[in-house]
Amino acid sequence: MPTDQYHEPPAELSQEIRTFARVVASLQEEAEAIGWYEQRLSLERDSQARAIMANAQQEEFKHFAMALEFLARRKPKWRVVLKDVLFKDGDIVEHGEEAEEDEKKV
Repeated sequence: MPTDQYHEPPAELSQEIRTFARVVASLQEEAEAIGWYEQRLSLERDSQARAIMANAQQEEFKHFAMALEFLARRKPKWRVVLKDVLFKDGDIVEHGEEAEEDEKKV
């Protein structure tokens, strides 16, 4: 079964790398779905339809967060960067620069 998620021959990739690629693809799909719902919600006037879509978007966001955590647990450098950037007040770019420095230490 052909798929676009691999850029190298799948048979040559380890099971771990294939799983990683699948979760990355899932993360991308969840992010895309979150964006689609955001657009739909911005235009929908029916309150019940909006509530259903908002609930669905929240599910997509939960899946996005779980996939991101899965990937971060397998990439220590990613985890360092995420911890340095996410959920902090202040300048995001500055946090990113600091994270880049911290990543080099791992």
